[in-house]
Amino acid sequence: MIMRTRNFVFPGTLVLLSVSLATAAACSPAAQVPGGSTGGTINSPSGGAANTSGGTSNSSGGNSTGGVSNSTGGVSNSTGGVSNSTGGVSNSTGGSGNSSGGSTSVGSDEVAPSMGCGEAAPAAGSTMIDVGDLTREYILNLPDGYDPEKPYRLIFTWHPWGGSAQQVAGNGASGYYGLKGASEGEAILVSPEGLDFNGQGLGWGNQNGQDIDFLNAMLERFDAELCFDHNRVFSTGFSFGGMMSNAVACSGLARAVAPMAGNSQVSGCENGTTPVAYMGFHGVNDSVVDISGGQAARDVFIERNGCGAAQPSDSDWCSIAGDQFQPCECTTYEGCTAGYPVTWCEYNGDHMVAPNSGQTIWDFFAQF
Repeated sequence: MIMRTRNFVFPGTLVLLSVSLATAAACSPAAQVPGGSTGGTINSPSGGAANTSGGTSNSSGGNSTGGVSNSTGGVSNSTGGVSNSTGGVSNSTGGSGNSSGGSTSVGSDEVAPSMGCGEAAPAAGSTMIDVGDLTREYILNLPDGYDPEKPYRLIFTWHPWGGSAQQVAGNGASGYYGLKGASEGEAILVSPEGLDFNGQGLGWGNQNGQDIDFLNAMLERFDAELCFDHNRVFSTGFSFGGMMSNAVACSGLARAVAPMAGNSQVSGCENGTTPVAYMGFHGVNDSVVDISGGQAARDVFIERNGCGAAQPSDSDWCSIAGDQFQPCECTTYEGCTAGYPVTWCEYNGDHMVAPNSGQTIWDFFAQF
């Protein structure tokens, strides 16, 4: 059933998405983010960036120069491996398993087309938008053969600290964390540009809610100009971009998120009760954003989504991540609200985009 909502109200949201080039640092060198990880700081290793596609990984794992010492007590990396050893496979919401993220059912969301359905498509590419007293920028990618009558999935992809919208957008199928190729023309993709954070590069500090305001301004414009489904808005990103995705989820806007190597201490996590489907990735040896911070962000949605005990996931991501990232294990949680699964993947790696994850993230989003 298709329902057109002509008076859509946009809740405050924050989307955490980020990527970095193999030649760019995931975060700015020697910078500190207040409250970054549970240990206190986020310090960027030089040479620690992963690629923009979400595909093949960076073999250095992000710490090629000896990386981050965090002598002030920043990152402890006390986890020495992958937990979640309980047996069994959860089918918490009924139905057949889904290899992308261990979920077993989707919600009963009706299609909620935007007002822009039926309108001529706007120009794609880099675009400016006024948000309060600031001019912000984003890159818009429309599917080849864009159909103005089809309510597409809408995916926001956020860059890491010191990154840019162009890094995430990239070139060709590997762009947007690999989602451009994986989505095969079934999604509208957006790469927003952050603001300077602590004088160390662009990021998503969300000071006074300014990045949430940016997201809402984009959604308002897209509602008038594009054909997308309000019930199928998604978010992903790496590092500071992962933090933004967690903040978006906390605000309750996104249908599902897939943060990579993020936490919720810097961009924030708005109190709420709205469930959001969640698939997170984090390296157990992350020397920039400690894995405990990622786990804490995940736990918000274990509670919100009414989930129970951890079980091995039926996701096949670990088998395609690469042998160098073993041991690797994905976990799902039983008893989650139908259509709102939580899946968590830990792997042997440092601070990096989850390797070969583009197709897995798309499959997770596409089930909704």
